[in-house]
Amino acid sequence: MVDQTTAAAADTEDGEILATIDKWLARDVRPHVLKLDHADEYPHEIVAQMKELGLFGATIPVEYGGLGLNATTYAKIVETIAETWMSLSGIINSHLIMSACVARQGTPEQKAYYLPKFATGELRGGLALTEPDAGTDLQGIRTRARRDGDHYIVNGTKTWITNGIEGSCFALLVKTDPEANPRHKGMSMFIAEKGPGFTVSKKLEKLGYKGIDSAELVFEDYRIPADRLIGGVEGQGMQAALGGLELGRINIAARGCGLAAASLNDSVRYAQIRKTFGKPIAEHQAIQLKLGEMATRLQAARLLTYDAARAYDRGERCDMEAGMAKYFASEAAVANSLEAMRIHGGYGYSKEYDVERYFRDAPLMCIGEGTNEIQRMIIAKQLIARNPA
Repeated sequence: MVDQTTAAAADTEDGEILATIDKWLARDVRPHVLKLDHADEYPHEIVAQMKELGLFGATIPVEYGGLGLNATTYAKIVETIAETWMSLSGIINSHLIMSACVARQGTPEQKAYYLPKFATGELRGGLALTEPDAGTDLQGIRTRARRDGDHYIVNGTKTWITNGIEGSCFALLVKTDPEANPRHKGMSMFIAEKGPGFTVSKKLEKLGYKGIDSAELVFEDYRIPADRLIGGVEGQGMQAALGGLELGRINIAARGCGLAAASLNDSVRYAQIRKTFGKPIAEHQAIQLKLGEMATRLQAARLLTYDAARAYDRGERCDMEAGMAKYFASEAAVANSLEAMRIHGGYGYSKEYDVERYFRDAPLMCIGEGTNEIQRMIIAKQLIARNPA
């Protein structure tokens, strides 16, 4: 049973953190979002402020210089940020997944050296999993690391890597034994800092998710010290990746909630101002039906997201819960953004309003961190595994 005093203290702390984030977003972020998004310009000044706020160490344990926040509090922060500008939440998400891989499976030496640097943002980066021919099927990756004395030599290409240009360090998934059967036993994860043989080939242009850099990374005879192998043992890369993706999917779900909330809030406000046939459109039944559905979707998405976050905080396997939250919240974001555009009419299609940005950003949530099609398969498989006949 949860101690009520402890729970109340946690709620107070959450409230203080979220209030600080809200003030920062209103003062230093919101006035610049439209310009930065339309120009697809990296927000260097805002990222510097994120460092000062400690956001790059949000979920990193306190003993390593992080804030030590649990996944539930982190999800609330992500939702709050995404409601203002979804791209910013992506800058910290990929970085914190990398950090989680080291925190959960790294050697004591790796934790002691890297986590404090990750927490301050001195080293920033992300997760390098996806390849041109391997996305959802991670076991199909081709990037290979071959042992050579005290180093490994890496060759291959990664794509759609968040923070690929501005970041300096990545959790890199490779094949150390391409002949292994099953395939996942031949996969390993490294902490890869940029250096000779590690280049960024190009910035990838996107429909939405502007401002943040998504890039293709190329490794050509890239030498990496053997002590950068996460956990110090080959063959554990898939396990590290999947563990990190649980937190990543909770993040995506929270981002979906943020977009769904922004779409709803803008629509509620606009519907009370815009008039047709002599009265605000909020008084028309057709608009009321839309608002009612949007609000219900948002609340359901939030409940699923916090349920998954609490399971993660308890240390439980939560791929089913995270998959449910990611699937539902991302679809809620897409549906709410489309309804917001319809409620706003022609103005919803204008780049002078935020609504068209929500509409461009939302579909990524259905694709990133594992497509929603694969999420439904994960949910079904776990449902069967947990309820044997």
